[in-house]
Amino acid sequence: MVVNPAFAAKTVPEFIANAKANPGKINMATVGPGSPSQLFGVLFKSMAGVDLVTVNYRGIGPALLDLISGRVEVIFTSIASTIEYIRSGKLRPLAVTTAQRIDLLPDVPSIGEFVSGYESAGWVGLTAPANTPPEIVAILNKQVNAALADPTFKAKMIDLGEAPFANTTAGFGGFIAEYTDKWAKVIRAANIKPE
Repeated sequence: MVVNPAFAAKTVPEFIANAKANPGKINMATVGPGSPSQLFGVLFKSMAGVDLVTVNYRGIGPALLDLISGRVEVIFTSIASTIEYIRSGKLRPLAVTTAQRIDLLPDVPSIGEFVSGYESAGWVGLTAPANTPPEIVAILNKQVNAALADPTFKAKMIDLGEAPFANTTAGFGGFIAEYTDKWAKVIRAANIKPE
């Protein structure tokens, strides 16, 4: 959750108070309908009880340009896409969307510290067609988990704002099912439709 440095709110509670005092007047950039940035923002709006105006963009570049210039006030997006703007002072993080603080920004709280139960995190995983032989899946899983355990690789991922996690094939399948169910409910509740 990042804002333009000129935005008045310096913390999530201040942001929520500002949004409640100005319903429908704070613009939330997203990278399009159904995108993680929109879903993470919609979940925040619902759980925090605030009315933000959704402004959809066709990609993160234009959204960040408008956030930096002050045309929109907030975006919920990946650390990887904003970290250099944060480091240079062009954007200010209010919080991370993950359940816990992250190593890359240890002084930045999680939204869940202020909005009980809030958690949103994107992920990247390796999948294979359903008919892939189990022995091939096992080899892939072993190699991916070995890469994720490599200290150099892991440090690079953390430096990019990612939180690598290894899993079993069954565990990863369960994770995908839970993730899909959670966001399907958010999409239905917000009546999000493709453009």
